[in-house]
Amino acid sequence: MSSSDKAATLIYGPNGFRVVRPGHFVVCAMSGIPVHLEELRYWSVDRQEAYASAELSTRRTLEDL
Repeated sequence: MSSSDKAATLIYGPNGFRVVRPGHFVVCAMSGIPVHLEELRYWSVDRQEAYASAELSTRRTLEDL
């Protein structure tokens, strides 16, 4: 199995992310949709989760209110 077939493991920071385990995508915490690392724009540093869109990121944030 190549790294393109596996999800990456990342550490999310306020200005970017660091790859801990190589892969070409992460899974959106809200929708389960694979998000290619080149397209990843939304994540939570506190939760260490990735999101497929700004809408999903906002929805997740509003769950705590």
